[in-house]
Amino acid sequence: MANDFPILKPGSTLGILGGGQLGRMLALAAARFGLRCHIFSPEENSCAFDVAYAKTCASYEDEAALTRFADSCDVITFEFENVPAETADFLVTNKKAVLPDPAILATTQDRLAEKHFLTDFEIKTAPYAEISSDVDLPVAIVQVPAPAVMKTRRLGYDGKGQAVISQGGDPAAAWKAIGEVPAILEGFVDFDLEVSVVAARGRDGSFSAFEPTENIHRDHILHKSLVPANITPAVAKEAVAIARKIADELKYVGVLAVEMFVVPKDGKHELLVNEIAPRVHNSGHWTIDGATVSQFEQHVRAVAGWPLARPHRIGQVEMTNLIGDEVESWKKFVALPNTAVHVYGKGEARPGRKMGHVTKVTPED
Repeated sequence: MANDFPILKPGSTLGILGGGQLGRMLALAAARFGLRCHIFSPEENSCAFDVAYAKTCASYEDEAALTRFADSCDVITFEFENVPAETADFLVTNKKAVLPDPAILATTQDRLAEKHFLTDFEIKTAPYAEISSDVDLPVAIVQVPAPAVMKTRRLGYDGKGQAVISQGGDPAAAWKAIGEVPAILEGFVDFDLEVSVVAARGRDGSFSAFEPTENIHRDHILHKSLVPANITPAVAKEAVAIARKIADELKYVGVLAVEMFVVPKDGKHELLVNEIAPRVHNSGHWTIDGATVSQFEQHVRAVAGWPLARPHRIGQVEMTNLIGDEVESWKKFVALPNTAVHVYGKGEARPGRKMGHVTKVTPED
């Protein structure tokens, strides 16, 4: 149980599985409280290594390295949801303090399991059907007619592992394009905009959410996040309530993000949940400079066993991702007023790779 884990205090060590930009920003947030962070990542050039107290570069299957890592940490968390289940199971079996509970990964790593979880608790989603083999294709396309999108059940993000089926298109070709692996077929949603709620749940069940963020994607990758979102107060309240229900049902500890479609219906709007991200999230990066507490500090507070903060937005906020060689324009942004530049310290600026972000905060009257 989470409440049986040690309460962290300055000088304690927080272990982080994963060495990307989210781990980097978690480590920076933890350092403000005098916490030491130990990063475990198989990537030699992990950008989180640059700001960590300690690092372990080893495979997630290296049990000896995992044991040494865990023995040096007071509490362990993760910066991305695709930590291998065997890694999480090994740590839990050896009675290590891991938050959020790795059992949650069984739900969020599998798109089908996630959809079943949501519908079981009467949370609306896009229509979907299961595809385990080519035998399922004719049934699935009847249950979810084209246009639709086929998505791998596991390891898909930023548009990877997806294939669109246009009206009259060939489901078999789409299944081949994603590698003929277990998948779901998901109906297209005619939405007005996409929003996300980034929220935190503490070890004691306390809950705190940032206000909903409006997200604009480009080439299936988050391009901009705008706060406040262009939604009514009633829709905003409902979005936060959905995020809280999910966090409570999962008995979650830490920060999570719930991505939703805002869909017109009968002259109003309803919300359909697209995905759950069991971690700090790209659409919450605006909170570093645009709120009184960041999502990264909130996550540290939650897993450390501390009280959650009550965030307040300090202006109108626009966060823009720097993708690929867009990071080369950092000099332009550092010259702008009310603008914060974050460069992640990654190596090669490959197309589609998130290299940094820029946040502009416009004070409100």
